[in-house]
Amino acid sequence: MNVSSANVTVVVHYRDSFLKAVTKNVIVVALGISINYINANLIHTFRRHQVFNMNPRYILFIHLVVNDMIQMTLTIILFLLSYILYTINVPLCCILVLLTVFTTENTPLNLSCMVVECYIAICFPLRHAQICTVNRTYILIGLIWMTSLLSVLPDLFIALATEPMEFFHSKVFCVREIVFRSPLSIQRRDLYYIVLLVIVWLTIFFTYVRILYTVKLASTDAKKARNTILLHGFQLLLCMTIYAAPLLKNALLYWFPKHYVDSLFVCYIIIQILPRFISPIVYGLRDKMFRRYLKRYLMCKLA
Repeated sequence: MNVSSANVTVVVHYRDSFLKAVTKNVIVVALGISINYINANLIHTFRRHQVFNMNPRYILFIHLVVNDMIQMTLTIILFLLSYILYTINVPLCCILVLLTVFTTENTPLNLSCMVVECYIAICFPLRHAQICTVNRTYILIGLIWMTSLLSVLPDLFIALATEPMEFFHSKVFCVREIVFRSPLSIQRRDLYYIVLLVIVWLTIFFTYVRILYTVKLASTDAKKARNTILLHGFQLLLCMTIYAAPLLKNALLYWFPKHYVDSLFVCYIIIQILPRFISPIVYGLRDKMFRRYLKRYLMCKLA
């Protein structure tokens, strides 16, 4: 048995006590509802004001928020199902896992596009309106979804080609390593994650260095953009940790063999929940225009 299969075996055979299970589920659901409520207010504010609908930066941001809401809802459903039902039908598990991975992989791609947009706005201000149009932004969003789709679908095709028919009529503990367990799927996934990791971080590094150079020529907007890039970088760091998940799980099993499942829960909060909390902070609170309209909406709602 290799280390990856050992990780899955530990999770499948370990059961939390009733109190611990309830505590974990309450924490996850409470965080999910809170973050989705904040994000729903951001979406409503975006939809109500035409000024945001015509700005590529806010279009990319609200796409990120919608994608994060879907992703977090799916991960919470999977989390709850793992405690309530424990095992579910393989076809349902495949759909939930594919959709979760699909939206998870959208996030770093979307953040990279937002970083590039910020870079163009600061380093090429006179050409920004010409390069970053609304139509091109929607085309870019379509490409993000297409890229993630092409990344996810091979897992399904490999499973259909390699798994016996009985497997799809069975019930399993719903994690990606169980439903898409072919070595070919694992090798393909690892290769894709390495390539994506390199491309995304090169993009972040290049844009940050260029913006840092522009900041030396001193502009308040440029300095704010630098800080935004740093926040995006931190958010990306958390999001991209999911791509190093196999190595992280192996390390946790080695370091905390007696508390492995609890360690996974902490990682779930940090990797899956925390990055979704940063998005509202970056634009919902730091951006002056969005904050002004959001405050106006919330005051009208309370009145």
